[in-house]
Amino acid sequence: MAQIKQVGIGRKSSGTIDGITYVTRNGVTYARSTPTMPASAYNTPEAKLRQAIFKMVQMHLKYHLRTIKQTFTAKGNGSPCNRYYSTNSKGLTAALTPLAELYNAGQDVTIDDVESAISAYAAEHPKSIKIASKSGYQDVHLTGPWPATITLNANAGDSTVIIIVNEHGQQTTINADGTTVVSGSNTGGNGNSETPGTGGGSDSGNGTSGTDTGGGTNPEPGNDPDTGGGSQGGGNTGGGGDSDEG
Repeated sequence: MAQIKQVGIGRKSSGTIDGITYVTRNGVTYARSTPTMPASAYNTPEAKLRQAIFKMVQMHLKYHLRTIKQTFTAKGNGSPCNRYYSTNSKGLTAALTPLAELYNAGQDVTIDDVESAISAYAAEHPKSIKIASKSGYQDVHLTGPWPATITLNANAGDSTVIIIVNEHGQQTTINADGTTVVSGSNTGGNGNSETPGTGGGSDSGNGTSGTDTGGGTNPEPGNDPDTGGGSQGGGNTGGGGDSDEG
């Protein structure tokens, strides 16, 4: 039985009814068909590997959510987080596959493990992962561990933006038994406040208060990471809400 949280013209709608899933993104409601994949499609080794990789991608996105919101320009009705993932999905998948295999073999994985794997891959493949792709500014690639500051240089002129990376995001561990342990939050703390300038800006202010309530349930790599309520396996993802507040 489907539960429709809200219905009506001009109101946000979400839920599934008669094989149609409704989701709301940035105030716009979309409808799409609900996938009908057999349960066996989610239990193949390949599907389990994709699920593990995406869990780790979500850990990474939530940890760097504050910075990504400022260093990526969203496209269309998407979010900066969507753009980061779509831009870097190939590199992130390659970086995290060995760790996902260990996880599926019974090893617990922490956010430190995820960040180390991505940093090591970026050091060997310095053009594979972008940490900044902002309209009007030159792209910035990850070449090792995430830097303490990210400097955005304008495509034209001398304008720069310096973003201080001071993450207070979620510290997540996914245990081999499938349970997840989360400490910390994406609210409060010292955020990343852009201060554009000429010849070198600086980061100032008391920060932003952001809460990432996105993060779906293991959608197929290549789909939006903050699509909630998705299902992963041999087919397309299910529906769910995208909430990227803050």
